[in-house]
Amino acid sequence: MGDKRIDYLRTRIRDVPDFPKEGVLFKDITPLLADVEAFRTSIQLIVERLDEAPVDVVIGIEARGFMFGAALADKLGVGFVPVRKPGKLPAATYRAEYELEYGTDALEIHQDALNPGQRVLIVDDLIATGGTAKATADLVEQCGAEVAALVFLVNLRFLQGEQKLDGYRVISLLDY
Repeated sequence: MGDKRIDYLRTRIRDVPDFPKEGVLFKDITPLLADVEAFRTSIQLIVERLDEAPVDVVIGIEARGFMFGAALADKLGVGFVPVRKPGKLPAATYRAEYELEYGTDALEIHQDALNPGQRVLIVDDLIATGGTAKATADLVEQCGAEVAALVFLVNLRFLQGEQKLDGYRVISLLDY
């Protein structure tokens, strides 16, 4: 028997056909974010799935990962670190590039954002192809820290993004 809380969250994800381009069925999380109980429930379910694994800091991936990441950091009583698109962070950064369907993109983290040996929880709203998540894991390791787990509200399993994260603990609440 499934968890009724997961069923509840699933009702708060809106399908938007043909966005951002024809043929794509977009999973819109904004109704979940607007529903305080759904948002709280999602944060609580993630905490439960961590199984009290030690986490020293939470990283949120720009931009929707900031919302879930900051809330999780507060709930866990640890600090929050943003990973951003290039040129958005003011101090010295590490950079990791990743492949897109056509070309590449990159993410950055402040070089002093993490301490060697810290256990880091990486958070984003959704995993699709896994490129941004893997790049973020690479940034954590560049800092000398350890990836404790990667957490996603939604996993688009058919895109097989988890394959890029082989060897890491991956937690997702809603699989499509």
